[in-house]
Amino acid sequence: MGGSKSKEKQKEAKRNKQIEKQFREEKKSLDKQVKILLLGTGDSGKSTIVKQMQILYKGGFQEKEIEQYRKAIRTQIKGYIKVLIRACHESGFNLLEENQILAEDYIRTVKKNEPEITEQNKKDILKLWADPALKKAYKIHDQFQLPNVAKYFLDKTEEIAKEDFTPNEKDILNCRISTIGVKEIQFQVKDDDWRLVDVGGQRSERRKWIHQFDDIDMLIFVIAISEYNLSLYEEQTVNRMHESLSVFQKTVKNGFLKKKNIVLLFNKVDLFKEKIKKIPLTVCFPEYDDKQNFEKCGEYIQNKFKKSVKKSKGRSIKCHYTCATDTNLMKNVIEEVMHSVTAGQIKVFF
Repeated sequence: MGGSKSKEKQKEAKRNKQIEKQFREEKKSLDKQVKILLLGTGDSGKSTIVKQMQILYKGGFQEKEIEQYRKAIRTQIKGYIKVLIRACHESGFNLLEENQILAEDYIRTVKKNEPEITEQNKKDILKLWADPALKKAYKIHDQFQLPNVAKYFLDKTEEIAKEDFTPNEKDILNCRISTIGVKEIQFQVKDDDWRLVDVGGQRSERRKWIHQFDDIDMLIFVIAISEYNLSLYEEQTVNRMHESLSVFQKTVKNGFLKKKNIVLLFNKVDLFKEKIKKIPLTVCFPEYDDKQNFEKCGEYIQNKFKKSVKKSKGRSIKCHYTCATDTNLMKNVIEEVMHSVTAGQIKVFF
């Protein structure tokens, strides 16, 4: 009897040692791991940056993910046509006579969240997208919360409708799927282990941010610089740039982040360069009184964010313009950030 108990104790002691060893190894692994927290408001381009990391350091996307994007792309292009038809009605743009009944039928019969495109769907989309009224509506797509990638996908309707359609990397980078909850990507570059954490940017998701603050090495905050003239999906009276600035100001005041270095990525710079030629920055910042060009307007927006951060010894805040769908550009930016992290000490040098 006593021998049996003794053997049980020996087994238990052995199990405990194994658990302790595993715990020490996991802790050692976590201590070596560099954790970067990626934040930003909805539609800033955070998720696209995560996709770039998958392409660059994880070998791309798994079949399950590709299938998810295939369904999302097909669902979204059908929805884009609906938005454009309604935009025509609201703006007084008259469709060609032969398309008017078709448009009404399309609105009524095409169901939301159906991931397949029938042969009839394809014909209808192609015919409606070719209508001058819809093309005219697309030119003012900002006013109807229609993403600029709508044209990219609608122009590919023939290909997307094929039964064997498989989205390529460019398609996936352009496809918008909101981040819900916390998404992590872990990867290794040379001898360094990295952990990038992306938390949903929609208002309903931001309460989850604080749970990620305590053990990070760097905060990357993404701002869609081109959206200075747009309003939120959730609240049409709130300007997107104002929301982004307000959220950033509140975030950096958190005690866990007061000594953390920050990288600001001013994303969608390609769209900003074009938009700033047509739409003045004063629609967002009425007090702005400098030149209406990319350099001056971009600098003004950057300073708005940089001034929000309380200076502290050893803390750095740096800015960079990005286009998250440009893999080569993002590779350079990501590598600079990575190279700035050594032995647990952040030295941001770009």
